[in-house]
Amino acid sequence: MNPPLAERLRPKTLNDYIGQKHLVGENASLRRMIEAGRVPSFIMWGPPGVGKTTLARIIAHRLDSPFYIISAINSGVKDVREIIEKAKNNPLFQTIQTPILFIDEIHRFSKSQQDSLLHAVETGIVTLIGATTENPSFEVIRPLLSRCQVYVLNSLEKDDLLTLIQKALTEDVILKGKNIKVLETDAILRFSGGDARKLLNIIDLIVNAEGDNPAIEITDEKVVERLQENPAAYDKGGEMHYDIISAFIKSIRGSDPDAAIYWLARMVAGGEDPEFIARRLLISAAEDIGLANPNALLLANACFEALKKIGWPEGRIILAETTVYLACSPKSNSSYMAIEEAIATVNETGDLPVPLHLRNAPTQLMKDLGYHKGYKYAHSYEGNFVKMDYLPKELLNYSFWKSQPNPAEKKMIEHMSRLWGERFK
Repeated sequence: MNPPLAERLRPKTLNDYIGQKHLVGENASLRRMIEAGRVPSFIMWGPPGVGKTTLARIIAHRLDSPFYIISAINSGVKDVREIIEKAKNNPLFQTIQTPILFIDEIHRFSKSQQDSLLHAVETGIVTLIGATTENPSFEVIRPLLSRCQVYVLNSLEKDDLLTLIQKALTEDVILKGKNIKVLETDAILRFSGGDARKLLNIIDLIVNAEGDNPAIEITDEKVVERLQENPAAYDKGGEMHYDIISAFIKSIRGSDPDAAIYWLARMVAGGEDPEFIARRLLISAAEDIGLANPNALLLANACFEALKKIGWPEGRIILAETTVYLACSPKSNSSYMAIEEAIATVNETGDLPVPLHLRNAPTQLMKDLGYHKGYKYAHSYEGNFVKMDYLPKELLNYSFWKSQPNPAEKKMIEHMSRLWGERFK
């Protein structure tokens, strides 16, 4: 039986590796270290299907290092210690390249499991390469994180995916012998979502469904039709994790508590990390509900803290309560839109100087230079307010926050209009 296309097409060298040019492109930092044969312990953070495992294998092959691979989902401290002992007891330990220990889904390791790695990493018994789809700042213990570089891997770009399609059709031992024409790519790119494994699984699905057909044409309609018939076929690596959390958050944003609870149940039944769900609820409370109901963020944070105290399985009740509350809350993304617009403006205008009257003046020299001069202390005025310019002069009267039509923000904008007049009308 032939291995799947994604496995057959797995690159063996950096020159064959597609994507992540910021890390392994010509003269990129990680590539230089690999070519110099000096690779530190590091953690790769990125979505599924972007080449984390492949890159680890390429590095081990390039360095001619013993390569050990385990998954944090089904391995524990015992497995880690066995590999470390095996590395230490190798009679060539001091003369060969340091063994590489690759841990997939390292965020699934508990604190004690991560602790078991510390000494081996610190003393150079192994070079640790971890892979995670979760922010390592939250999921990896600080002592281990401080001993590792963190590299961010991105979803593949459109050009990367098109290159991968061409590579599959012209270099794969099976596909290059078939007459396959890709007439349209919109659907295959959309469903792959920047995930190389998904893309190759979709091609595999389409080609296998054609049987012995000597001429195969891939169109948007055919891709959609095949995936509707067999929606899990292209998701062999467990990436439903991302699709379901996306459906969950969108159901909350769409104010559908029934759908939100259903997707929550799917995650609970599938063994999803409860804290992962709780973090997404926190983000949803700030991004999608925001100022329309500020209590939503407080409840989501309380949910996260209570979950850590109560644990599982009772924690599912807390998640359910918060999910329903967020789904039923009025919605506003005005704060989210405000910070996005402000960041865009900062990127466009650069580091505009802070107005002198707003600067701190801890020394006499700074006071002599006009720092703090003209600043009006709001609490010294009636109503604890006085009109004054707070933005750089280049952005005076620029509006980043735009209120939305919900009761809470209506009150806020009425108050701001009373203070600032036309600026907030």
